Amino acid sequence: MAKPVNLNRFRKQKARASGRACADKNAAKFGQSKVEKNQAAAVLAKTKRDLDGHEVER
Repeated sequence: MAKPVNLNRFRKQKARASGRACADKNAAKFGQSKVEKNQAAAVLAKTKRDLDGHEVER
């Protein structure tokens, strides 16, 4: 005979797991340090300058 399952506990565990997955996704998206953000902005600015420098004027 199978062991009985507490449905409330199962529901709460499922909600916690989905919450953790969402939190991990947000941490990867927004969880950068100030140094990493500044470095990414500097790389983006340099790339934009390089592309603008290669633009042909008409």
